[in-house]
Amino acid sequence: MAKHGKKYLEAAKLVDVHKRYSVDEAVSLVQKTAQLTKRKFDETVDVAIKLGVDPKHADQMVRGAVVLPHGIGKTVRVAVFAKGDKAREATEAGADVVGAEDLAAKVQEGWMDFDVAIATPDMMGVVGRLGKVLGPRGLMPNPKVGTVTADVARAVRESKAGKVEFRAEKAGIVHVPVGKASFDPKRLQDNVNAILDTIIRAKPATAKGVYLKGVTLSTTMGPGIKLDAAAITAAHK
Repeated sequence: MAKHGKKYLEAAKLVDVHKRYSVDEAVSLVQKTAQLTKRKFDETVDVAIKLGVDPKHADQMVRGAVVLPHGIGKTVRVAVFAKGDKAREATEAGADVVGAEDLAAKVQEGWMDFDVAIATPDMMGVVGRLGKVLGPRGLMPNPKVGTVTADVARAVRESKAGKVEFRAEKAGIVHVPVGKASFDPKRLQDNVNAILDTIIRAKPATAKGVYLKGVTLSTTMGPGIKLDAAAITAAHK
């Protein structure tokens, strides 16, 4: 069993492990735990969602993206693979770096100073060769989450505004950042509800039984706070 420090243990005392909290209660509590741990950085607040799906089956994979109402509290660096007018549109929309074969070569050599990669469809022949580099880091552009698109300006603006991608892991768990511990409580609540609503609406038709099995909110270094998954499911129907 992992050993936790004194600050973590003090924060953990605030959490009733037998209780299932509402979103509002959990947000209030997660901010209190962050105040107790008093890290030297503004901790990210994450939500972990256990789903009743088997991602090994393609028709039960839960994947997508959502633009959080209040962003995630960090500057998102966006790289765009595009040419001509599309490259100009990406630059005007605020992309941090724009290129084509030259950008692909730079990435192939090890340059990875970006958080999101976007590509126009005609560039995927070039970008596809970067699969072994971008794939393991979750940076490979994908049409399912809107990062392979002809509307690069919109994709750049959404990424800058706080668009987050989600994908169920092998165990059917989705991990998503929903903001910073310093956020106003209402902003965090809105972000949590936005991702929960999106996940619930993404339920595969083939998923049987209980879909939302568990929801846990936590800061980067803090204890997990379990939410009332049944109440959340009922509220988002």
